Amino acid sequence: MRTMVTGGAGFIGSALVDRLLAEGHEVDVVDDLSSGSLANLADARAAGGRALSIHQLDVRLPETTDLILRRRPVVIFHLAAQIDGRVSIADPVFDADVNVLGSLRVIEGARSAGADRVVFAASVDLYGAPDAAELPLRESHPHRPVSPYGVAKNAVVDYLVAYRELYALEFSALALANVYGPRQDPDGGYGAVAAFARALATGSPVTILGDGEQTRDYVYIDDVVDALARAATKGGGLVCNIGTGRETSVNLLLATMAGIAGVEPELLHAPLRAGELLRCALDPTRAAIHLGWRPWTPLEEGCAVLVEEARRRAASPTGRRSARSHR
Repeated sequence: MRTMVTGGAGFIGSALVDRLLAEGHEVDVVDDLSSGSLANLADARAAGGRALSIHQLDVRLPETTDLILRRRPVVIFHLAAQIDGRVSIADPVFDADVNVLGSLRVIEGARSAGADRVVFAASVDLYGAPDAAELPLRESHPHRPVSPYGVAKNAVVDYLVAYRELYALEFSALALANVYGPRQDPDGGYGAVAAFARALATGSPVTILGDGEQTRDYVYIDDVVDALARAATKGGGLVCNIGTGRETSVNLLLATMAGIAGVEPELLHAPLRAGELLRCALDPTRAAIHLGWRPWTPLEEGCAVLVEEARRRAASPTGRRSARSHR
């Protein structure tokens, strides 16, 4: 099957590309390389051969729709996005340009090319800032985003619903919790696990925002990729939560990782960012029913992989850099 992965040189996208190639699919990667990296696709390029094509292209450009029409993928996995909440607050027009208009280029390309389905990487930010008593959140929870990033993601889901009704273009939207794993950028602002791993491996101080009691739902990259792959043929017309349903505080995350590494880090503290969620967890029951998906990687196991990877990088000549965690 011919597939396309927008944002395919990124953290999640490149892992999905590896999975699709391993399953024998043809894959077109679309990425402007503004945050993704060809290094993330090193394994795919070595193993993919003629089954892999890479297109350096900004999804906001009309050429994106033209490319989709030429390549005619059966399924498009749309992961390309502006993902930094701080950027969305500072420049909501830019955020909308990438996340709404760029997504429309992809969706319109899918419609024009007669694609079977768009699988959209949505976000926990769809739900806004819920009360603690409402956790873990179900998909029936009202969509009340409180950041421009969340508003944009919600708008794309609305467009997908409209295209399904008007043009019979099928979609699956996955509301991703806090994804972590190898290839995650520790400087990206939303990769606490990666940032902690690097700090523990290099002996750098760790910065905790606020009191560290804010919680997140950490879900491992392999589990997320499995959900994305399943959504290519399942969950049509649905938003499905992809998380563990469990809250983990930033303090507990760091304590867990420090125990794995056998290190006691120096702690620094900084104020919470504007719009910072205090608690978060997603109920994955619908994904179990409609995708046949469940998370399977324990947090300790996933963190151990990142600690080991960070140690290997720290041992290389260019591996030692300072670390800062934001989430």
